[in-house]
Amino acid sequence: MTDLISYAVTDGVAHIELNRPEAANAIDMPTAQAFRAAIGQAAADDAVRAVLLTGAGKRFCAGGDVAAFASFESAEDQRDYLVGLAHELDAANQELAALEKPVVAHVQGAVAGAGLSVMLSCDLIVAAEGTKFVIAYPGVGLVPDVGCSWLLPRAIGQQRALHLALTNKPIGSDVALDWGLVTEVGDASRATELATQLAAGPVFALGQARRLIRNSYAATRAEAGADEAETIGRAVMTEDARGLIHAFANR
Repeated sequence: MTDLISYAVTDGVAHIELNRPEAANAIDMPTAQAFRAAIGQAAADDAVRAVLLTGAGKRFCAGGDVAAFASFESAEDQRDYLVGLAHELDAANQELAALEKPVVAHVQGAVAGAGLSVMLSCDLIVAAEGTKFVIAYPGVGLVPDVGCSWLLPRAIGQQRALHLALTNKPIGSDVALDWGLVTEVGDASRATELATQLAAGPVFALGQARRLIRNSYAATRAEAGADEAETIGRAVMTEDARGLIHAFANR
């Protein structure tokens, strides 16, 4: 990995960290590319059974790096850079959401703009007390990108998503928990604990559970049921399932 993204594997957990604390982990093109590469590395490594995503420093992610595209003089050059960045980071987010391994995020300080989409591509989200969440796009005259308009209403509902998108008002960690934007309020050690627990679990079953749930929005009820039936047939053949079923039957 580059210095922009740190990557390490411990006890079956791939720890991916956004590593631009001096820029509140704002994402420019090199960071988006490095982030996508780290996700691909975790996907390809059979030793990785869960992923932990964090952001270095005081803030998890300030979203897209406005300074990076503002540095271009012409509106056309700004547009071309921004569109390219949106495509690259959206591809990374989709690949993160498609991982067949559970993903835990710990967020702190601030989660803004595209950072919301990065966060919502994870499964279990632990927010530090006092974290602020803001959509941010109206503040620079832009619209949600990298999947935010798709992910946000599915997490918190249409009206709350519209409230964030139109008022640009931040919400705190307690409201985020109440709305379902995050799953817990806690410190970084709690997120590490969750990721370690998931890595020790039945990785195929957990990975497929996240796939089934995330894919359900694009499936009919009949398609979801058929996918579940086929997948549970595959799951029962895994070593994890066979050991757990045997232990359950012989309690």
